[in-house]
Amino acid sequence: MLKKYVYFFGNGKAEGNAKMKNTLGGKGANLAEMTSLGISVPPGFTISAEVCNHYYKHSEKYPDGLKEEVEKNLSELEETSQKKFGDVENPLLVSVRSGAAISMPGMMDTILNLGLNDKSVVGLAKLTDNERFAYDAYRRFIQMFGDVALGIEHKKFEQEIEAIKEKHDIELDTDMTINDLKELVERYKELYKREGKEFPQDPLKQLWVAIDAVFGSWMNKRAVDYRRLNKIPEDALLGTAVSVVSMVFGNMGNNSGTGVAFTRDPSTGEKLRYGEFLRNAQGEDVVAGIRTPESLEGLKKVSEEAYNELFKIFDVLENHYRDMQDVEFTVERGKLYMLQTRSAKRTAMAAVKVAIDMVDEKLITKEEAVMRVTPDHVDQLLHPMFDPHEKKRVIEENKLIAKGLPASPGAAAGKVVFSAKLAEEMGTNEPVVLVRPETSPEDVAGMVAAQGILTARGGRTSHAAVVARGMGKCAVVGCEAIDVDEESKEFHVANTSVKEGEWISIDGSTGEVFVGNIKTIKPKGLEGNLSTLLEWADEIRRLGIRTNADIPRDAKVARAFGAEGIGLCRTEHMFFQNDRIPAVREMIASETKEQREKALSKLLPIQKEDFKGLFRVMKGLPVTIRLIDPPLHEFLPKEEKAQKKLAVDLGISFDRVKEIVETLHEFNPMMGHRGCRLTITYPEIAVMQTKAIILASIELKKEENIEVIPEIMVPLVGHVNELKYVKNIITETADGLIEGSGVDLKYLVGTMIEVPRAAVTADQIAKEAEFFSFGTNDLTQMTFGFSRDDSGKFLKDYLDKGILKVDPFKTLDKDGVGALVKMAKEKGRSVKHDLQLGICGEHGGDPESIKTVDEIGLDYVSCSPYRVPIARLSAAQSALQLNQQK
Repeated sequence: MLKKYVYFFGNGKAEGNAKMKNTLGGKGANLAEMTSLGISVPPGFTISAEVCNHYYKHSEKYPDGLKEEVEKNLSELEETSQKKFGDVENPLLVSVRSGAAISMPGMMDTILNLGLNDKSVVGLAKLTDNERFAYDAYRRFIQMFGDVALGIEHKKFEQEIEAIKEKHDIELDTDMTINDLKELVERYKELYKREGKEFPQDPLKQLWVAIDAVFGSWMNKRAVDYRRLNKIPEDALLGTAVSVVSMVFGNMGNNSGTGVAFTRDPSTGEKLRYGEFLRNAQGEDVVAGIRTPESLEGLKKVSEEAYNELFKIFDVLENHYRDMQDVEFTVERGKLYMLQTRSAKRTAMAAVKVAIDMVDEKLITKEEAVMRVTPDHVDQLLHPMFDPHEKKRVIEENKLIAKGLPASPGAAAGKVVFSAKLAEEMGTNEPVVLVRPETSPEDVAGMVAAQGILTARGGRTSHAAVVARGMGKCAVVGCEAIDVDEESKEFHVANTSVKEGEWISIDGSTGEVFVGNIKTIKPKGLEGNLSTLLEWADEIRRLGIRTNADIPRDAKVARAFGAEGIGLCRTEHMFFQNDRIPAVREMIASETKEQREKALSKLLPIQKEDFKGLFRVMKGLPVTIRLIDPPLHEFLPKEEKAQKKLAVDLGISFDRVKEIVETLHEFNPMMGHRGCRLTITYPEIAVMQTKAIILASIELKKEENIEVIPEIMVPLVGHVNELKYVKNIITETADGLIEGSGVDLKYLVGTMIEVPRAAVTADQIAKEAEFFSFGTNDLTQMTFGFSRDDSGKFLKDYLDKGILKVDPFKTLDKDGVGALVKMAKEKGRSVKHDLQLGICGEHGGDPESIKTVDEIGLDYVSCSPYRVPIARLSAAQSALQLNQQK
């Protein structure tokens, strides 16, 4: 028995249903479902998406038996509609539409009025007693068929229409007379000939050419780009289905029309029917914007009965699908037909409101509401974004000049500055965008002052990206199309030059860079409906959510967003502020242990106050503090002018400063003298930092009765003996201070697993550690052997050519890096069953990575403050998905 590929629907019965989206596509499945619900749907049949899959796997050939199955269903359609395909007197006309399992609006092709030819158009005119309608339908079909099926440029048909209008001094398409339309049909046929094509008069040939075209549109550039941009894997879908549906006509006069509607407002989510109606028109007229449509009230003037029926159908569809719907409909001579329904696209604000309201209306559960809102929706609600109308305008004006990596979401516009110093000076009075070849820790103050950051180099885990995300600042990095000339204070992109002081706008969610000032819309933040939704998410999730925060301001933001502690405090970020960098540099320039300890004694009270600030905000929640991690050269100035000033400040010669800088220079600093290697060489640094942490905890407990749970983390451990050595320094220092204080204080010592060897020997390391925190930025870098700062130069090629499906610095590599995390978890817990496990790399805020971490069974994720709400939602969605798989 041959496999079934074609599914019929009509007269209240259907062979398919809404659950068959993978087979029938969203459009075909929902047409079948509406038919079974008794809704007025024109009859038709759907060719399965499995045919599309076969078509591409077998050199664009169809499976055996398909032709006969299509013709059998075509006969059934003729019987149901009481019309004959290709008949001169009573012609059956059809639409041929695409439709995949996942909605891809406007990405694939549709053809209307198929079946018309020079003879049947005359019959249609007689049958309907409306010659103008018949020739309007015919000219539309010839145009769509030529454009979609034969590849004749759409604008060439439009030029013929404009020629007719100009010739007869006509403004609107609807003003064309019968003779004008007949002339246009002949002009279109001549256009076919000029293009070396022939318009087929045989309706069956028209049908198969159209079916070919719709299946062919699955791999057109629009559709491929849409799937890529919306992260729809090519192997996730079978392809598109093809629905062949009996035509109903909205262009049969003023008692007819067509429209698109939403069962709720797609912008706000309010329960208000929203849509547009165009009388005496076909569906593509609404989408093309050829004429200005009316509101849905316009339908009431055409047919109050159709208007009332449409509103009843809205309720039926919402109650049945339990979601907001986007529908297409046509009114033919006062009778309403539904042509499509699907879950409606909506703004982030609408997504949250609809989810909450539908729980209140008892249409869906809290768990379903949590699954209805995407992490991207939450992200959009927390960051500024460009006004969509303004952004569309500047794109049309060709002001999009470059595209880099979207490193930190949001939108920003400001005057270009090329130095952090100038950003600080100007940023207090006017908006600026800091443009750098790349940023360094010295630029942090300027980054704080800027509205956004743009760099020519670096990846999503580069300094600029990590710091910007922590601040909630918009950032575009690795924008290699721009050539930054700091001396002449301008940057170049192809033929465009942008000087310091000129306006640019950057979109950290897309990586786009524009010249000029685009208006931004400010976010409302975590309140109202979003707050309610995230509370529901908290009831569902298993994973704990912490934040990466180095200063009290960031910690406050994170707590307001729902963080349950700090999973990573990078102590070195505190060293760059003006009141402490001199002491840090003095320590680096020291030649003896005594000199270093003297310099570090100046840092001790400052660090202690830093930690007290964080502990106060966290009010007894855990705080993981990483000891110094970066190589020392990062704390020294690069420019000669700044080095000369440093020599004066330190009271040493310029030559000595240069010698120190050269001595500290490393060919591969990310794998050089950093992390625990620094504290092994200079134990006094670990002593000072431990003192600051423990003294801050003791003083807060004594003075303000705040319980503190400090977790001291040793970075970059690759061998258990490294951890043993540094841990001894920590415990000796901490225990001495606690004993002398008379305070009962508990603290933990653990390590960051970021070196592959640490993961492989995690059972040995767990004997010395009370917790593991996976630093997946460096673990990814060392596992792949990719420099995270330079990988932007080649990762795009890897993604474009399918070598990698995702950027491993953005989404955790489940098979490689994830396997190391899982191995470390299993080995660590085999030695210490209560070993605390978390992740503190940038992956901690990525939804897919959160799901991987949840599957592995870690205890928490830690992410930048502005990703905390996203992590809360993602962790709940992961819990629901994993529970479903059990």
